[in-house]
Amino acid sequence: MSKIGEQFQSADWKAEKHVPVIDAPDSVKADDNFTVTVSVGKEIAHPNTTEHHISWVQLFFKPEGGKFTHQVGSFEFSAHGESAEGANAGPVYTHHSVTASLKIKKPGTLFAASLCNIHGLWESSKEIKVI
Repeated sequence: MSKIGEQFQSADWKAEKHVPVIDAPDSVKADDNFTVTVSVGKEIAHPNTTEHHISWVQLFFKPEGGKFTHQVGSFEFSAHGESAEGANAGPVYTHHSVTASLKIKKPGTLFAASLCNIHGLWESSKEIKVI
């Protein structure tokens, strides 16, 4: 039986347009708010059309030594140029980038996941230290 984790793909975001990129500080102060931006297609642009787009991005945090991973946010992109006039004729397109503000007590790892409607699930991670 296949598991969902086996469906995720990963690569170097500088060479692969589908990988979610986590922009966050390398270290933060405990209990201080900090900003995390997750984007897809940072180095190589990802299409944002009715036919080919990023559907959603999710952000998670797993504290060092912790048993469980915690969901920080789930962000859905639902406007890709669709309209009654046809594909890519609509008045609005959402861009596949999100920013969240959070605080942590312990060091750990941020995980980002994204879904391309054609090329499937993608993931990346970034360690965060607490000073």
